[in-house]
Parts: sequence; structure tokens; C-alpha cells
Amino acid sequence: MKSNSLLKYILTIVITGCLCFDTKGQERFGELLESGTEDANALVSGYLSPALEAVSVGLGSGWVNTAKTNKSAGFDLTITANAIFIPDDELFYSGTYQNLTTNPSSSGITSAPTIFGTDNPEDIPSYTYSYEEEGQQFDGSFDAPEGINLKDEIGIQAVPIPMAQLGIGIIKNTDIKIRWSPTVDIGDNGEAKLIGFGIMHDIKQHFRGIKDLPFDLSAFVGFTDVSVEYDLAAELEDTDNVDTANGEAIFDVNTWSIQGMISKKFSVLTLYGGLGYNIANAELAMRGNYTVTDDNGNSYDEVDPVVFETSASGVRATVGFMLKLAILTLHTDYTLQKYNTLTVGVGFSVR
Repeated sequence: MKSNSLLKYILTIVITGCLCFDTKGQERFGELLESGTEDANALVSGYLSPALEAVSVGLGSGWVNTAKTNKSAGFDLTITANAIFIPDDELFYSGTYQNLTTNPSSSGITSAPTIFGTDNPEDIPSYTYSYEEEGQQFDGSFDAPEGINLKDEIGIQAVPIPMAQLGIGIIKNTDIKIRWSPTVDIGDNGEAKLIGFGIMHDIKQHFRGIKDLPFDLSAFVGFTDVSVEYDLAAELEDTDNVDTANGEAIFDVNTWSIQGMISKKFSVLTLYGGLGYNIANAELAMRGNYTVTDDNGNSYDEVDPVVFETSASGVRATVGFMLKLAILTLHTDYTLQKYNTLTVGVGFSVR
């Protein structure tokens, strides 16, 4: 699968998961809003938080495969794939709701699947709601959204995040790095963009006692951002229970990565490691004006019904190796962090 297609797949998971567009599609989105704004936010947060956090953590990986900087005008071009592993305890979630009552699934499960959880109908609980809004009584029920079941979908319980990245040597043993993806269409009504910038500097040169020792030592700072805009007005124009003229979904994930890197070259093999910190944040919002109508014809208006933020900041430690054959590079590393991440990459380097 091409990296652009893979990124599109992951972003589609996140944005369509947010909208709960499973086999019932737009109707499920209307049901979500019918449960009331507070509960809708709780459901979306529980369902999507693991995906937003995993993506934000994954964006901080794959920046560096050696602590050795390029010479001035030297460069490296690399394509990487980060596999962010999802722990078992993030396959289900339970919440406390204002208007919703959880009904066990046919197998007796009361916890709902997150976006990474099961897609087995027997394990999907349902909700009933009853509340008053604007003098009208709203009553109804709906099934919790199913997960995508990563093991069945792609073979491993991990989210793949592809990247293309360019590093260029400038002055004083310093590299600037750029990572990007072309604008990706999400279905017919949305688009996504990925951009990132980083800088790596050789710090060993500033310490007289170690600058001649046979290893490389650098400091790195990088920033990556993914933004998605999705036109809900176009997506929901044929639904019966929710109407909007200006609705849109906005999804933004950004990650700062700060780390020290050390590496040692043995012929064609370079061993490297790093210790650092991620500052990862994600925001998802459904903006606009909405009119929600239940099966009994009751309706009410909502403005910006879903807005929530999450973060997954923390310490990270990386160990890996790179093979350099002429100008071809192959590398892999493993990062211990909130969501452990395996990175593999291939590239070209002219240092």
C-alpha cells in the first residue's frame, strides 16, 4: 500500500470514527446527537481518544536514525512507517452519562468498544436515553458504534503512520528536517494535510573533553501537525434526523519531540539510541449549527455540539540500527513511550 494511501486509510478511520459512520452511516451520527450534547461528547471522547492519542504519539517517531549530522549541503531523504501498538486495555471504554443508560450486549458485555475494539455484533452494547430539552421529551435507543478490529483489518493491533522526510545539512553541524504528505482527500467531503519541521545539532563539538571520541551526540527538536477538515453539511444533506447548513468536523493533532541522540558507526552498521520527551495534543470538534429531530418528530437546535481535547505527553526512549549501503539506508528502531512504536524506513543519504 502506498504511503499516501496508508495515511488516507488512517485519517479516514479517525474522521469517520468520529462521525460514527458505520453501516448505519449518517443515522448513527443523528442518534449520537439525540442523546444530548454532554453525553455525545462523552461517547465521542471515549470512543476516539485512543486513536487521537496514538496518532499524536506516532507523529513524534521516525525523525532520526543517526546522531551524525550532514555536512553543509549534504542531505538524506527517507520514507518511514511507524507502527503504534494499541494495548488491550484501550479496546473498550466505560462512561458515566447524564441521559444514557447502558444495556449489556447479547454476550453480557457492558463496556463499549473504542475505535480499535471489536466489531462483533454480539459484543456491542446499546444505549437508551430519556431527557427533556426545550420543553420536549426525547426518548430512544441506539447501538454503540463498533470498532474496526485492527487485528482482522491489518493483521496487527497497531496503527501505521507513514512519513516522507527530507534532512539537509546547513552550517555548524546542524540539520534541518522537513516531513510532509500531499493533501489527502477523505471521501468526497474532506481533506487532510500533514507537515512537520525539525532541527538537529551536533552538541559533542561544544565539549572539549569528548569532541574527539568515536561516537556522535546530538540534540533534536521536531514539530509535526496533521489537520483535517470535513464538510458535514454535504455528508448529512440526505439524513432525516439531523440537518445542518454549515456543519464541519475539524481534527488537529500536533506533537513536539525533544530528545538527545547518540550513535556509533561500525563499517556499514550504525547503532543509535535516544532519550527525550513528547508533548502531544489533539483536538476534535464538530462545529456549526445543527437541528436534531427524533423519531417522534421532536426537534431542537445545537451549536458546536462536540468539542474535546486530549493529550499523550511523556518520556520516550529509543534504540535502533541503520545499514548504509553506498547511498542507500535501511533502518529500524523501537520506542518505549505511552504507545510503544516500531519504526522502519528506507532512504538515500549523501552526507
